[in-house]
Amino acid sequence: MQEQPKLKDLLEFPCQFTYKVMGYAKPELPDLVLSVIQKHAPGDYSPSVKPSGKGTYNSVSVTITATSIEQVETLYKELGEIEIVRMVL
Repeated sequence: MQEQPKLKDLLEFPCQFTYKVMGYAKPELPDLVLSVIQKHAPGDYSPSVKPSGKGTYNSVSVTITATSIEQVETLYKELGEIEIVRMVL
């Protein structure tokens, strides 16, 4: 049985990495997402925001230049801890 490759084995750093953050459709969602990203990957970002079909949720997509697997994992964890966030892809 072949082992599933781990994320860290699939990525070569630095690389472009996109986070898609699903959360309640509140106006502050993109700012909350960006404030977490700026902490770990400072830069000039223009997130794209798409509403869900019913408009209850928004997805915020932000692409960063990731420099390490630790940075990628820390961002997943902290983005997931934002109160109005439901899922990070």
